[in-house]
Amino acid sequence: MSKEEDVFAGGVGVVTGAGAGIGSGIARRLGEVGMTVVVTDIDLGRAEQVAAEIRAKGGRADAKQVDVSKPAELDRLADEVFAQYGEVRVLVNNAGIETLGLTWEIPTERWEKTLSVNINGVVHGVRAFAPRMIASGKEGWIANLASVGAFGTMPTQTAYIMSKHAIQAFSECLYLEMEVAGAPIHVSSIIPGMLKTSIFDAAAGAGEPAGAEKHRTAMREMMAAYGMDLAEGCARIVRQMAEGEFWVSTQPEMTTDIVDNRIAFLRDKHPPVLGEQQRQLLGL
Repeated sequence: MSKEEDVFAGGVGVVTGAGAGIGSGIARRLGEVGMTVVVTDIDLGRAEQVAAEIRAKGGRADAKQVDVSKPAELDRLADEVFAQYGEVRVLVNNAGIETLGLTWEIPTERWEKTLSVNINGVVHGVRAFAPRMIASGKEGWIANLASVGAFGTMPTQTAYIMSKHAIQAFSECLYLEMEVAGAPIHVSSIIPGMLKTSIFDAAAGAGEPAGAEKHRTAMREMMAAYGMDLAEGCARIVRQMAEGEFWVSTQPEMTTDIVDNRIAFLRDKHPPVLGEQQRQLLGL
């Protein structure tokens, strides 16, 4: 029996934004190791498809629709899940969107949506679920999706990058709060490198300013050429969660390189500088 099966089998796991991408990969893996998975997404059809795939492989899964940008919907989700299953062992706050474009050109609606989903969706996911997870007195796991971008910068990806910096800081504080409260809840910051997902697909760019598609295409092509297989990356994520790791990286070497660069930047206090890869992506 694997560590993941030993720790998670028989429990209930909730994954937001699990209708596609990393969320779907984590949901599938949790199903494979024996969890009952509550697959949630703003698109119920996509959530039901992932849940059906889990059940087809002998797992247990349920699909629920939720818009994480609305705190009341996360409260409703928590009420429904605890009423239906009695407890939750794992909460993965994964839902997030990528937004491209120069800061001053991104429309208000797109800015608000990005920050509401990427930041508030995580914060209120924890607020809605953590009290009852703690009250159960049982060991639990909360994992929040950050990114290697949480330690770097990338012009025209500002909205996404700043949101991931926020989630990294939030997760660090949450980890310490669980310690202060004496709660048996493990907190993980999931730091994907580059996994093969649909986050840069053209359809995901609705509402972005003109010109964003060029960068979106470049990122999509780079992901297709160099990205890690989604199933492999999510298996690594679930394994490290089961081991109680705070730093959960799909590509540890990439994380280390970016963190080391960030440390040097903060230590030396020089102005931000575009790297060669950034220049290439931006067509400079």
